[in-house]
Amino acid sequence: MTRIPVVSSDPELNQRVTQVAQRFSQYWSPVFFDNSREALEYFEFELPEIALINISDETIDTDTVVNTIKGDPWLHYGAIILVYRRRDEPRLGALVPNSQIISVIPRGEFVSSYFRVMKIITENRHILFHRDVQSYLTGEVSGHFIMDNDPFNVRTYANLVSNFLYNSNYVDRDARERVHIGIFEMLMNAVEHGNCGISYQEKSRWLESGGDAIELIRSRYRSDPAIRAKRVRFAYRITPERSFFTIRDDGEGFDWRAYLKRDRANVNLGLHGHGITMANHYMENVHYNDSGNEVLFEMAHQQSASNIVPEIFQDQHETVIPDGAAVFREGEESNTLYYIVSGRLAVLSGGCELTVLTPQDMFLGEMSFLLNDRRSATVVSKGRSVLIPISKRAFVNAIKENPHYGIFLARLLAQRIVRLNQRVIANS
Repeated sequence: MTRIPVVSSDPELNQRVTQVAQRFSQYWSPVFFDNSREALEYFEFELPEIALINISDETIDTDTVVNTIKGDPWLHYGAIILVYRRRDEPRLGALVPNSQIISVIPRGEFVSSYFRVMKIITENRHILFHRDVQSYLTGEVSGHFIMDNDPFNVRTYANLVSNFLYNSNYVDRDARERVHIGIFEMLMNAVEHGNCGISYQEKSRWLESGGDAIELIRSRYRSDPAIRAKRVRFAYRITPERSFFTIRDDGEGFDWRAYLKRDRANVNLGLHGHGITMANHYMENVHYNDSGNEVLFEMAHQQSASNIVPEIFQDQHETVIPDGAAVFREGEESNTLYYIVSGRLAVLSGGCELTVLTPQDMFLGEMSFLLNDRRSATVVSKGRSVLIPISKRAFVNAIKENPHYGIFLARLLAQRIVRLNQRVIANS
């Protein structure tokens, strides 16, 4: 069972969290905090996979909590659920970008929405903890879920998948935004135009009269049992090289061939109705089935690069290793640990290649470094690599100043040993 820190002193909100937790008691258990100091201490030493923060809580300094998490995303990469009151909506613009937030819930909608969020998270919990051993053993991550037509679900799904890709170093910050937009727009099209049958003209009239698009969708499916029965199916398959997505609705489809033949030279993306254009621009290999109620699209991943350098190592200088150059050789004394920023590095012993390390492995030479032993293998760069050398003095000082990092690094190294053992077994 995984504990969920809840930073909130709101008794009604906390009661709802407890009620929902009972529905998922096999997986989650809440732990409540009513002050920022205790909450931050929990975050730093427990490194939770998921947390809930009520940023409108007037008795807790939640800005400090959120900004601390944002300040070191390499360490704090768990999923964040934010709850807010409408008066604090302007603050979201500064809190949400470049963060691990997967859902933002208005306080007035918390009772109805929180269960939905936890259901999505529970069904896809295997992609929350991006440094979990599972993804390294299986080689790919996949999932399939069926959603109803409430647009609230759409952003949560888009955030969940795009954040995973970013945290796994599969996409950089810009690509995370692109894949988020692609998934969001395609899911919204499936809900709004596919299942709810809302036309471009109808939506235009609604918006021109001052209506909200979300309320138009909700009014449509709430008033029509046939629409309520329709579903959107979203599947993803994430390999080390590419991500593959499929979205299918229960609607009649649309004439996508005619749409793609339009002259869109003067498209104004400030208007509505351009979700397909945006998805085609941001994603790759976009294909529709004949009827137009199913779309498939892909995204290539960045190769051998790390998105974020740990905060405690950011003041260390990077070293570029050219193709074919040795980082160190078997039998040498070991006084340096290396953080892998980018590249591919072959581990050789007795002239045989044992494995190839990438930024997913994070560290290089950690065993001999920690055991004060000589290097047990030779490491050679395959192509250009970038490393951050970390001396023992720098490493010890960093841990002294940030003791919670010691727990985290120990956890990473333990997972690293498990992965290496699995590779040896697979190759034997």
